[in-house]
Amino acid sequence: MDLKNIIEKDIKKILKNISYENKIDPIIILNKKISSSHYQINNLIKIANKLNLNLIKLANIIISSSKKNKMYKEITFSKPGFINFLICKNWLSIELEKIFISSRLGINYVNPKNIVIDYSSPNIAKEMHIGHLRSTIIGDVMARVSDFLGHNVIRANHIGDWGTQFGMLIAYLKEKKIKKNNLVLSQLEKFYCKAKIKYDSNKLFAEKSRKYVVKLQNGDKYCYKIWKKLVSITMSENYKMYKKLNVTLKKHHTMGESLYSTMLPDIIEDLKNKKIATEKNGSVIVFLEEFKNRLGKCMGVVIQKKDTGFLYSTTDIACFKYRYETLHADRIIYYTDSRQHQHLTQAWMIAKKANYIPDSLLLEHHSFGMMLSKNKRPFKTRDGSTIKLSSLLNEAIEKATNLIKKKKPNFPKKRIIKLSQIIGISAIKYADLSKNRSTNYIFDWDKMLSFEGNTAPYIQYAYTRIISVIKKSTIRIKKLKTKIILKKESEINLAIKILEFERVILLIAEKGTPHIMCTYLYQLATCFSCFYENCSILFAKKIKICKSRLKLSILTAKILKKGLNILGIQTVKKM
Repeated sequence: MDLKNIIEKDIKKILKNISYENKIDPIIILNKKISSSHYQINNLIKIANKLNLNLIKLANIIISSSKKNKMYKEITFSKPGFINFLICKNWLSIELEKIFISSRLGINYVNPKNIVIDYSSPNIAKEMHIGHLRSTIIGDVMARVSDFLGHNVIRANHIGDWGTQFGMLIAYLKEKKIKKNNLVLSQLEKFYCKAKIKYDSNKLFAEKSRKYVVKLQNGDKYCYKIWKKLVSITMSENYKMYKKLNVTLKKHHTMGESLYSTMLPDIIEDLKNKKIATEKNGSVIVFLEEFKNRLGKCMGVVIQKKDTGFLYSTTDIACFKYRYETLHADRIIYYTDSRQHQHLTQAWMIAKKANYIPDSLLLEHHSFGMMLSKNKRPFKTRDGSTIKLSSLLNEAIEKATNLIKKKKPNFPKKRIIKLSQIIGISAIKYADLSKNRSTNYIFDWDKMLSFEGNTAPYIQYAYTRIISVIKKSTIRIKKLKTKIILKKESEINLAIKILEFERVILLIAEKGTPHIMCTYLYQLATCFSCFYENCSILFAKKIKICKSRLKLSILTAKILKKGLNILGIQTVKKM
């Protein structure tokens, strides 16, 4: 149920009947003074001016046309130019009943599409760091919400497993006679750093590394064996990290650059044959008129180097082609750093020019900001190095453990361990997800672990409190057949907030903005707190009121749990 959308559609129909030519969408907002009305049109004066109509006349047309709708109890005009909608309590009650008996909280499946969601994308031979957190958890929310709506979601963990770094590592491991059998990821990262320094300073080593890259890309057995081991070591550790983060990425979701390697030679030839690509100084380049360099000339995108090696742009062109032709994608969503935007757009344009993908295929780049420290600089260790994701999560668990011991010193040890993992990881995730993905945010341990405000512990505790109330009731859920009765203002506020859940789900599915869910869950928990303080649940004077309020409590708990689940955050029954 989407109340705003229903009102908006009603008003649009009325305005269309007045004028087909002049179109202006009504802005519907939730009224802060909810006792007088629940929703209001906020741009009536602008609409009247656009339609060249007297304001009062327009208001009367809208009011008289809307009165037939049983959803509204009262519709009024207020100065300087608002139309106020008071929702009928009985109508609210009927809609809540539908949600109560629904296994999907009243949310229908949508027309399914094949949605490829490209997220996380860690580096091979390196441990995941905090820079991977946002891509991983924001992308996972989009995957979860799309799953919930019935789309065919294809999770794509696009790892960089087919580039220069492998030539450097193979050359280094062979030169130092390091055996691959007992390697661990932390060692690999050190070897990679040393190999990179040598690659940048030693021309002979750099040449040897490039030759190994070409050998690997041409299927050399020795190089392929080492490459496979390096990828296996890295991804085994990464998938342990995903499990810890409660992220839905699995091993079969790995779609590295190597997946498209056999396509690359044919794409180069095809682009040359179609006169899209041209050879220049031994390299193969695509010149794009849509992009200009500093001299105002067409920007060239190199798709094959002189040594016949391929680049990221070549792989991404193949990736688009594969995702359309093989995966039958209707929509492709990338969760990567904003700096990748031009690169993605260029590869996308080349794929379109070559007719590898149609105009109907949607590409969306959902970029995100950075995690900052309190001095508003990138969040790093004291020595300036990038923080490992494992270190961040372990610190969160440790801080949650200390917090639980302080609040509940007599808790059993096993329970503390389990609870601290859930609270610690949830606090990190929620703090990130609650911020608009397009902006930077300041990392603050004290705020994210607080049981007050828009935090994971606050929402989780609100859920446990409702569960506790429900458990204390002697009335079985199956016996709750009395309809929901809405009398007090806090009951009506809670009812309207419950009905907003569908809108939140649909907005996230459209825009990939999890912070909307966080804001909603905080508002829902706050509404329930107000309801709890003003409306006796278990000790209501009348049994039908008791049952009604229990149903409101159960609905709130279900939505809090489902909302947190979509965010990839676990709930507990006791805190």
